[in-house]
Amino acid sequence: MRVYPDKLSQYLTKLPACFLLFGDDPWLVDNAKRQILKAAKKQGFEERVQLAQENNFNWDELQQEWQSMSLFASRRIIELQLPNAKPGTDGSAALQSLMQFPNPDVLLILHGPKLASEQTNNKWFKSLDAHGVYVPCITPEGKQFSRWLDERINLYKLQLDHDAKAMLFNLFEGNLLAAEQALQLLQLLSPNTLIHSDKLSDYFEDQSHFSVFQLMDALLSNHQKQAQHMLAQLASEDTALPILLWALFKELSTLLALKQAQAQGEQLNALWSKHRIWDKRKPLYQHALSHLSLAQIEHMLAFASKLEVNLKQHGDDNWVGLSHLCLLFDPAAHSKLAHIELG
Repeated sequence: MRVYPDKLSQYLTKLPACFLLFGDDPWLVDNAKRQILKAAKKQGFEERVQLAQENNFNWDELQQEWQSMSLFASRRIIELQLPNAKPGTDGSAALQSLMQFPNPDVLLILHGPKLASEQTNNKWFKSLDAHGVYVPCITPEGKQFSRWLDERINLYKLQLDHDAKAMLFNLFEGNLLAAEQALQLLQLLSPNTLIHSDKLSDYFEDQSHFSVFQLMDALLSNHQKQAQHMLAQLASEDTALPILLWALFKELSTLLALKQAQAQGEQLNALWSKHRIWDKRKPLYQHALSHLSLAQIEHMLAFASKLEVNLKQHGDDNWVGLSHLCLLFDPAAHSKLAHIELG
């Protein structure tokens, strides 16, 4: 039975035979697991066995754990990690066998990466799904992330104005773990006061992930000297290149969407809310849109894509190429540097 993470608590009163936690978001997986373990402890599951499907993993070990009695006469939890979500022929048979001989004193928790549709159609998955709960732990985006953020803000009883919420949304969309840590920090620093975007900037200005955000602002306003200094600082702090590329893709994609809408005669005032751009960032986008052409923005996105491909396929941390991409935010530099391509 498929149950989304925000509804999981409704299915923990009486635990099923197994839980399937599969997805690409570590925070959702960890949060779901903690909820299950907490509920299991209340229901007498005190012993916990952790297994992982590694090279030469013996599936008989799983079946023996399923059938054996607890050393402490308590109910037991078997936690099995499937790193590739591919148990293979032996594993598939073993998992199906467990469900044919249910053990009410044993709870099985499987976790692994995001499942493709063909994996959810496999016999092992269908067998477990029929006797348990499948929780797809996929990072929420757009409106779903906004709802998640609102729920966590309410949980921590924080008060944020519209611009501060919009800043958090843009800063942390796609990274629930970082968002959760930021909200925990805000709860410590401003538990009973209204938080404005200026105060949010003060809190996070020394954090590496916010420095990335500051770099984006410097690029949009074409403050190249400041931007290059920030980039050098980020490099010296061993900031992960994928984080910077993710932020650049986000800003360039937004610029492209706005520029295309303008070309079709749409007014910017009607687009700010759609793209979740808060008041203090509007001048930054207006500046960039007035100086960069559609062709230039498209070229920068293509350049960013090549950087990402080289990074993923060859492990190429090309900080020089990233610096070049940042320079392209300057229209004058763009006209002189656009012909340079990555090797």
